[in-house]
Amino acid sequence: MSVEAQSMQPQAEEEIEPRKGSSTLSRVLKYTSVRIIMLFFTVATGIFLTIMIANMGGYVDNIMRGAIREQIAMSLSRDEVYRNLDPEQKRIYLADQVAQEEHRIGLDRPFAVRAFGYLTNALVLDLGRAIQMSSDTGSKEVRNIILERLPPTLLLMGTSNLFLFFGSLFFALALSRQYGSFWDKAIIALSPTSSAPSWFYGLFLILLFAAVFRILPFGGMISSPPPETQWDYALDVGKHLILPASALIISSLFLSIYNWRTFFLIYSTEDYVEMAKAKGLPDREVERRYILRPTLPTIITNFSLLIIALWTGAIITETVFSWPGLGRTYYRAIGFYDTPVIVGLTIVYAYLLALTVFLLDFIYALVDPRVKIGEG
Repeated sequence: MSVEAQSMQPQAEEEIEPRKGSSTLSRVLKYTSVRIIMLFFTVATGIFLTIMIANMGGYVDNIMRGAIREQIAMSLSRDEVYRNLDPEQKRIYLADQVAQEEHRIGLDRPFAVRAFGYLTNALVLDLGRAIQMSSDTGSKEVRNIILERLPPTLLLMGTSNLFLFFGSLFFALALSRQYGSFWDKAIIALSPTSSAPSWFYGLFLILLFAAVFRILPFGGMISSPPPETQWDYALDVGKHLILPASALIISSLFLSIYNWRTFFLIYSTEDYVEMAKAKGLPDREVERRYILRPTLPTIITNFSLLIIALWTGAIITETVFSWPGLGRTYYRAIGFYDTPVIVGLTIVYAYLLALTVFLLDFIYALVDPRVKIGEG
């Protein structure tokens, strides 16, 4: 090789490296842009369908019109001036009052127009005002209603779901080392108990510990009147938390342990795991490097979805225990046909889900070297 050719070779390699780096960057940017656009349309479609379903094809509008007319008629029946009017004047005045109220809440516009208005506001996180519901401070802003009910839900769902998630992983990993043991068979036998919902166990726990033994409260989040000191307040909240959290944990614990145990057993029979055991590596080292590490993307996915579920609450369970969280708020909003509150709660969940799905692709690339963003 000539001296000139040798001098040109490093220069060519230096040109290739920046070219590869710019190619990778452009691939990631293209993938990110496409992913954001797809998730945006998915969120918009989900919110719009929620708006349409919440109105039940216009049926809710008819219910609301009837409720408005009934409320105004009852209010006017106590008005001395109104009662002295002749029937025709009463009819005209009542119709005028009803029309003003329908205009105030937008019922005078076609639902299709209002639906797109709801969608536009939802996409910019303008949650609007509730129709029937209000916060404890009297605010009808949907944002304030959600923020007021969020801490109780995070407390209940965070305590139960985090205990359920990490407890299931710990026990499942232990059972995968004791395949065929008594405890392994016991978990398999108890896994069908998870077919019963959490509110069913909630009713049973209330009957047993609140009605029979009288050692725990029936429901609520705090006693009335509330304790004066912060320490007593925290203890009282913890006492009220025991039954609903236990109901949520019991309803999913055994099935969750069984699923994770089966998942770990599948990976523990791989050839590379058998090879590691044959080399004499300790069981803990084998689990950490050859079982937990390959399953890390699945564990991260489940944990991420768990974090999102903390915002949804448990609709029936919170209602059974009179727990003042988002789940009970959702239940009340459905009962009141309060579309803005229903849509507002759906918006929060939809955005959190889209953000989590978007970030998971990049997290997979960090924890698994086989995954490359934008390839394939």
